Amino acid sequence: MLYTASFSKLIEVFQKMPGIGHKSAVRMAYYILSLSDSEAQEVVNAITNAKEKMHYCSVCQNLTETDPCDICSNHKRDKSVICVMEQPKDVIALEKTREYYGLYHVLHGSISPSDGISPEDLKIKELLQRIAGGEIKEVIMANSPSIEGEATAMYISRLLKPFGVKVTRIAYGLPVGGDLEYADQITLVKAIEGRHEI
Repeated sequence: MLYTASFSKLIEVFQKMPGIGHKSAVRMAYYILSLSDSEAQEVVNAITNAKEKMHYCSVCQNLTETDPCDICSNHKRDKSVICVMEQPKDVIALEKTREYYGLYHVLHGSISPSDGISPEDLKIKELLQRIAGGEIKEVIMANSPSIEGEATAMYISRLLKPFGVKVTRIAYGLPVGGDLEYADQITLVKAIEGRHEI
C-alpha cells in the first residue's frame, strides 16, 4: 500500500472534484497536510461557512447568500429578459462581460437520459412559473453547445411557445484569435449560422 488509509481517503475526496485527476488530488492532499493546524482549520471553516450560508435563490435558482439574490433584487436589471444557464458558474462568466443586463435562470444541468437526468430533475418548472407572470418578453437559451444542451434548449423552447415569448439561442462560433484549420465542424457550422452584418 502506497498511502495510509487517511491519506488515501483525502486523495479520494479531492479526486471527486471536477477536473481533478489522481496526480492533482495527490498534490492537493500533500498541500493540505503541509498546512499548519490553524491554516488547515481556516480551510475547514471556509468550506463549512460556504455550505451553511449558500443556497439557491428562490427566483432564479442561482447560488446566493440572500433571497432573492443581488441580481434578482437589482432594480436596474431588465426584468423583461431571462437568460437560461446550465450552472451557477455560467452566470459568473456572463456577468464578467458586463454586457448583459437582464435576469437569469439556472437549470442546474441538462436533460441527459444516459445519465438519468430528466426534465423533472432540472429547474424547468420554476422557469415556467416565472414566464407565466407575464413580464418576460424574451428568453435567451445559453445552454452549452453539447447534444444535451441543444436537446434541453429545444425542449424548453417548445414548452415556452404557448406563452408567446421570444425564445433566442446564443450564437456559437470561433474564439477571437482562433484558427479555422483547428476548429471542429460543428463549431464552423455554428459560426456560419451565427454570422451578422458588419
